Amino acid sequence: MATKGRKPLPTALKVLEGDRGKGRRPINKDEPTPPQSNIKCPDWLMPEAKKEWKRLAPSLIAMGILTDHDMEAFAGYCQAYARWREAEEFLSQHGTIFKTPSGYVQQVPQVSIAQQNLKIMQSFCAEFGLTPASRARLYAQNGDKSDTDDPMENVLRGGWQDAK
Repeated sequence: MATKGRKPLPTALKVLEGDRGKGRRPINKDEPTPPQSNIKCPDWLMPEAKKEWKRLAPSLIAMGILTDHDMEAFAGYCQAYARWREAEEFLSQHGTIFKTPSGYVQQVPQVSIAQQNLKIMQSFCAEFGLTPASRARLYAQNGDKSDTDDPMENVLRGGWQDAK
Protein backbone atom coordinates (compact mmCIF):
# COMPACT_ATOMS: atom_id res chain seq x y z
CA MET A 1 0.00 0.00 0.00
CA ALA A 2 1.34 3.40 -0.96
CA THR A 3 1.90 6.07 1.64
CA LYS A 4 0.13 9.41 1.38
CA GLY A 5 1.73 12.78 0.90
CA ARG A 6 5.18 13.88 -0.12
CA LYS A 7 8.21 11.68 0.31
CA PRO A 8 10.14 12.82 3.36
CA LEU A 9 13.53 14.38 2.78
CA PRO A 10 16.58 12.75 4.34
CA THR A 11 17.45 14.32 7.68
CA ALA A 12 20.81 15.50 6.31
CA LEU A 13 18.98 17.59 3.68
CA LYS A 14 16.42 18.85 6.23
CA VAL A 15 19.20 20.07 8.51
CA LEU A 16 20.91 21.84 5.62
CA GLU A 17 17.62 23.45 4.56
CA GLY A 18 16.80 24.75 8.00
CA ASP A 19 13.39 24.66 9.68
CA ARG A 20 11.05 25.14 6.73
CA GLY A 21 8.15 23.76 8.75
CA LYS A 22 8.63 26.38 11.48
CA GLY A 23 8.59 23.70 14.17
CA ARG A 24 5.54 21.84 12.83
CA ARG A 25 7.66 19.13 11.17
CA PRO A 26 10.29 18.06 13.65
CA ILE A 27 13.51 16.50 12.43
CA ASN A 28 13.61 12.73 12.88
CA LYS A 29 16.30 12.24 15.49
CA ASP A 30 15.92 8.44 15.24
CA GLU A 31 16.61 8.20 11.50
CA PRO A 32 19.18 5.49 10.84
CA THR A 33 22.52 6.93 9.74
CA PRO A 34 24.46 4.45 7.61
CA PRO A 35 28.25 4.61 7.75
CA GLN A 36 30.30 6.59 5.24
CA SER A 37 33.43 4.52 5.61
CA ASN A 38 33.53 2.36 2.49
CA ILE A 39 32.31 4.60 -0.32
CA LYS A 40 34.12 3.69 -3.53
CA CYS A 41 33.27 4.13 -7.17
CA PRO A 42 32.00 0.78 -8.50
CA ASP A 43 34.27 -0.89 -11.06
CA TRP A 44 31.36 -1.81 -13.33
CA LEU A 45 30.39 1.78 -14.15
CA MET A 46 30.94 3.09 -17.67
CA PRO A 47 34.01 5.37 -17.98
CA GLU A 48 31.87 8.52 -18.27
CA ALA A 49 29.86 7.42 -15.24
CA LYS A 50 33.07 7.03 -13.24
CA LYS A 51 34.03 10.60 -14.13
CA GLU A 52 30.65 11.84 -12.90
CA TRP A 53 31.04 9.81 -9.69
CA LYS A 54 34.45 11.34 -9.04
CA ARG A 55 33.10 14.82 -9.77
CA LEU A 56 30.11 14.72 -7.38
CA ALA A 57 30.77 12.08 -4.71
CA PRO A 58 33.24 14.09 -2.59
CA SER A 59 30.81 16.96 -2.03
CA LEU A 60 27.88 14.61 -1.34
CA ILE A 61 29.98 12.70 1.19
CA ALA A 62 31.03 15.95 2.86
CA MET A 63 27.39 17.00 3.19
CA GLY A 64 26.49 13.63 4.73
CA ILE A 65 24.12 12.73 1.89
CA LEU A 66 26.06 9.91 0.22
CA THR A 67 26.51 6.89 2.51
CA ASP A 68 27.32 3.19 2.07
CA HIS A 69 23.62 2.46 1.59
CA ASP A 70 23.17 5.11 -1.12
CA MET A 71 25.96 3.94 -3.40
CA GLU A 72 23.67 1.91 -5.70
CA ALA A 73 21.27 4.81 -6.17
CA PHE A 74 24.14 7.20 -6.87
CA ALA A 75 25.69 4.65 -9.25
CA GLY A 76 22.32 4.53 -11.03
CA TYR A 77 22.43 8.30 -11.44
CA CYS A 78 26.00 8.17 -12.77
CA GLN A 79 25.20 5.35 -15.21
CA ALA A 80 22.11 7.19 -16.48
CA TYR A 81 24.28 10.28 -16.92
CA ALA A 82 26.80 8.32 -18.99
CA ARG A 83 24.10 6.79 -21.19
CA TRP A 84 22.43 10.18 -21.65
CA ARG A 85 25.76 11.72 -22.69
CA GLU A 86 26.41 8.85 -25.11
CA ALA A 87 22.98 9.25 -26.74
CA GLU A 88 23.32 13.04 -26.93
CA GLU A 89 26.74 12.76 -28.59
CA PHE A 90 25.27 10.35 -31.16
CA LEU A 91 22.42 12.79 -31.85
CA SER A 92 24.85 15.68 -32.26
CA GLN A 93 26.80 13.74 -34.86
CA HIS A 94 24.00 11.95 -36.72
CA GLY A 95 20.82 13.95 -36.15
CA THR A 96 17.48 12.88 -34.76
CA ILE A 97 15.80 11.34 -37.81
CA PHE A 98 16.67 8.96 -40.63
CA LYS A 99 15.01 7.66 -43.76
CA THR A 100 14.05 3.98 -43.77
CA PRO A 101 14.73 1.78 -46.84
CA SER A 102 11.03 2.06 -47.70
CA GLY A 103 11.26 5.88 -47.72
CA TYR A 104 9.64 6.73 -44.38
CA VAL A 105 11.21 9.29 -42.07
CA GLN A 106 11.74 7.88 -38.59
CA GLN A 107 13.20 9.05 -35.29
CA VAL A 108 16.48 7.41 -34.27
CA PRO A 109 16.29 5.28 -31.07
CA GLN A 110 18.86 7.50 -29.32
CA VAL A 111 16.21 10.24 -28.95
CA SER A 112 14.10 8.10 -26.62
CA ILE A 113 17.22 6.70 -24.93
CA ALA A 114 18.36 10.25 -24.15
CA GLN A 115 14.90 11.25 -22.89
CA GLN A 116 14.53 8.18 -20.66
CA ASN A 117 17.95 8.58 -19.10
CA LEU A 118 17.38 12.30 -18.54
CA LYS A 119 14.20 11.46 -16.58
CA ILE A 120 16.12 8.89 -14.54
CA MET A 121 18.84 11.46 -13.83
CA GLN A 122 16.28 14.07 -12.78
CA SER A 123 14.63 11.72 -10.28
CA PHE A 124 18.00 10.78 -8.77
CA CYS A 125 19.04 14.45 -8.69
CA ALA A 126 15.97 15.26 -6.62
CA GLU A 127 16.81 12.42 -4.22
CA PHE A 128 20.36 13.69 -3.68
CA GLY A 129 19.54 17.43 -3.67
CA LEU A 130 21.36 18.10 -6.95
CA THR A 131 18.77 20.23 -8.73
CA PRO A 132 18.91 24.05 -8.67
CA ALA A 133 15.57 24.18 -6.84
CA SER A 134 16.67 21.78 -4.10
CA ARG A 135 20.06 23.50 -3.83
CA ALA A 136 18.33 26.88 -3.41
CA ARG A 137 16.62 25.54 -0.27
CA LEU A 138 19.90 24.51 1.37
CA TYR A 139 21.78 26.68 3.81
CA ALA A 140 25.53 26.18 3.65
CA GLN A 141 27.48 26.14 6.87
CA ASN A 142 29.86 29.09 6.73
CA GLY A 143 32.33 30.46 9.22
CA ASP A 144 34.19 28.71 11.99
CA LYS A 145 34.40 24.94 12.02
CA SER A 146 34.60 24.51 15.77
CA ASP A 147 34.05 21.03 17.17
CA THR A 148 30.58 20.20 18.39
CA ASP A 149 29.06 17.43 20.48
CA ASP A 150 26.29 16.89 17.94
CA PRO A 151 27.25 13.91 15.73
CA MET A 152 25.01 15.10 12.88
CA GLU A 153 26.80 18.46 12.85
CA ASN A 154 30.11 16.60 12.59
CA VAL A 155 28.78 14.54 9.69
CA LEU A 156 27.42 17.58 7.89
CA ARG A 157 30.71 19.43 8.31
CA GLY A 158 32.65 16.55 6.77
CA GLY A 159 33.99 15.28 10.08
CA TRP A 160 32.34 11.90 9.62
CA GLN A 161 35.67 10.11 10.11
CA ASP A 162 35.79 11.37 13.70
CA ALA A 163 32.10 10.84 14.50
CA LYS A 164 31.48 8.21 17.18
